[in-house]
Amino acid sequence: MDKAETFIAALQANQGSIYKIASLYTHEAEDRDDLVQEIIYQLWKSFDSFNQQSKLSTWIYRVAMNVAIYHLKVTKRKVPIVPIDEQLSNLPDVDNSQDEEQWKLLKTFVDKLNLLDKGLVILYLEEKTYEEMAEIIGISVSNVATKLSRIKEKLKQQISKQA
Repeated sequence: MDKAETFIAALQANQGSIYKIASLYTHEAEDRDDLVQEIIYQLWKSFDSFNQQSKLSTWIYRVAMNVAIYHLKVTKRKVPIVPIDEQLSNLPDVDNSQDEEQWKLLKTFVDKLNLLDKGLVILYLEEKTYEEMAEIIGISVSNVATKLSRIKEKLKQQISKQA
């Protein structure tokens, strides 16, 4: 398999993650599409530098997040408060209306988190390991654990106030 075929296969295997990140860091569909293109371009440009010290999916996630954050800085746009939609989590459909209401309430509070915390929640919902989260976000594993613990506690408190 040559470089182009390997790259295309990697993109196909990770396209969901790329779109999730682009959706998280943009508000309009056109901006999202532009960001996806920029992410793909930067992935191609740096594909030779992938040193295989981490999983390819982890490396793609990290490049995509870095490009998205850089894109926000360059365009000098305000950080959008982008609602998490059902595509961003792999949770099964809920049959129970009470469960559905609780999920909507949780999403409301998660939407209010800052981008780093929201990113951690997305990674958590995607069942990434703490090590993968640390590598993607660029913080220590213990910092991931601490942040997630604080986020969970904050969300529990906010939800209990609503109940």
